Amino acid sequence: MNYSLSSLACFFICLLVVFLPAQVCAADNAPESLFVYSGAGLKGPMTEIGEAFEEKTGIPVEFNFAGSGTLISQMEISKKGDAFIPGGTPDYAIAQNKSLVTDPVYVAYHVPVIGVLPGNPQGIESVQDFTKEGLKLALGDVNATAIGRQGQKLFDKLGIADEIEKNVVLRAPTINEVVTALKLKQVDASLITIDQIKGDEIEAVPLVGDESIALVVPIGLTTFTTQKDSAQQFVDFVSSDEGKAIFKKHGHPIYPDPAYADVKL
Repeated sequence: MNYSLSSLACFFICLLVVFLPAQVCAADNAPESLFVYSGAGLKGPMTEIGEAFEEKTGIPVEFNFAGSGTLISQMEISKKGDAFIPGGTPDYAIAQNKSLVTDPVYVAYHVPVIGVLPGNPQGIESVQDFTKEGLKLALGDVNATAIGRQGQKLFDKLGIADEIEKNVVLRAPTINEVVTALKLKQVDASLITIDQIKGDEIEAVPLVGDESIALVVPIGLTTFTTQKDSAQQFVDFVSSDEGKAIFKKHGHPIYPDPAYADVKL
């Protein structure tokens, strides 16, 4: 059977008419990604939670991991994104006071500890020992990290902030960089969180009594999200038993816990 050029053209046009709309509709119905601002110290559990959420709902999740201060500045400038989960409620309160986020729900605890080298060669037993002459310390940046801000409050309360600062050789914008400096033995000690103690490269000295500065991890919607229903689904998933179980797997005590009943929200 012979076909003219014009009849072949008509045939292919008909195919496009039949199949192209279906393809366009399929693309239009693809779920839009959520964009989540997350504290850098929460990268482990939040990455796994994002994957589990996408598998369950089909909604992809993109993360911006950084120090909480950096994330708040980015939210303030861009007014884009869907949810915020920092390392503690003080940072969330800053964002809320700027009308960047809605009321939070609570997920887990960030529990600061003193990180030391294996065997604790400097004999550090409390943050009071951070004042020892010749000690090299890595701490989180006060304006960028929850751990840096919380640590500074403790040092000020104990009246040892100036003495400690003389020993600080690194103020890092994320807790991850503090941990790396300690693992590489560039410093003798640091203030980190218990979930960062993995393997045998770092040991933990607990903060007890008046030195305890545990934080509650909050999450909530941004006030400018353009996909409120999907974002709320994600927040609900993070704070669900399934989401909290992932936090527990990564070394975080989950909220609420009677052991941390005195921790302020």
